[in-house]
Amino acid sequence: MGIVSEILAISSRKPIFGYTAMVGSLFAITILAFLVWAHHMFVTGLNPFLGSVFTLLTLLIAVPSSIKVFNWLTTLWRGNIKFTPASLFSIGFVSMFISGGLTGIFLGNSAIDIHLHDTMFNIAHFHLVMGVAAFFAMFAGIYHWFPVMFGRYMNNTLGYIHFWITMIGAYLIFWPMHYQGFAGMPRRYLDKSSWASFSQFHELDKMITVVTIIVFAVQLMFVFNFFYSIYKGRKVTKQNPWGATTLEWTTPIRPGHGNWDGEIPEVHRWPYDFGKDGREFIPQTEPIGENESKH
Repeated sequence: MGIVSEILAISSRKPIFGYTAMVGSLFAITILAFLVWAHHMFVTGLNPFLGSVFTLLTLLIAVPSSIKVFNWLTTLWRGNIKFTPASLFSIGFVSMFISGGLTGIFLGNSAIDIHLHDTMFNIAHFHLVMGVAAFFAMFAGIYHWFPVMFGRYMNNTLGYIHFWITMIGAYLIFWPMHYQGFAGMPRRYLDKSSWASFSQFHELDKMITVVTIIVFAVQLMFVFNFFYSIYKGRKVTKQNPWGATTLEWTTPIRPGHGNWDGEIPEVHRWPYDFGKDGREFIPQTEPIGENESKH
């Protein structure tokens, strides 16, 4: 969430909308995340009263999550968005987080979970919000900070191909599983042919398998792009190619660990001064003027 918030602000050339609410909601999610664990145990014979308590706590975590989604979307709203591979994967993260979060409301309800637990619906929900979304944030961070780590760019064309095939493929893989789960199809079964009621999903399973192989192959392309770009990628000629305001972009352009030459830079302002005083962005190291506020 931190990676995505940073990249969306830089890509949209706007400060993060509702910064205080973003930080507060992150703390709320962290705290509530420790209190929802029994939503995995609704069908184990758990006391119904305890089930209602954990249902409440599970659904409560949707509130700070919704705040973050609203702030991400509002940060993008009317922004001068630069659609780099990093920004696309960040936007894709928000999409996956919304999809996975909405399906989590079903599973967080102890009554509905009796039907959906241990079905393909569970697989689809978990992989969207905890699998694909997490990887999207990781990919976004790698594409974004690659220039400061290695002094070269990753190949943009391969990055766009990587994003679109992964994005479309992820939804083609996991959205159909929701419908299979509603139909009662269990997970962790190698062969479901003994259930006549699931025969209608055979062709769908074949499609999911084919798409999964394609998406996996594209991840190998990403691995190739990563290592090839370390040695053969286009060299970075501009110290701050994305127009960011944070300190890592003030380090010298060179491969390896980029410590500063000379004195450590001094921070004078918060890290999201975009579109202020008629300027596209103002680095943190620039002193605050007499007629200028800190925010």
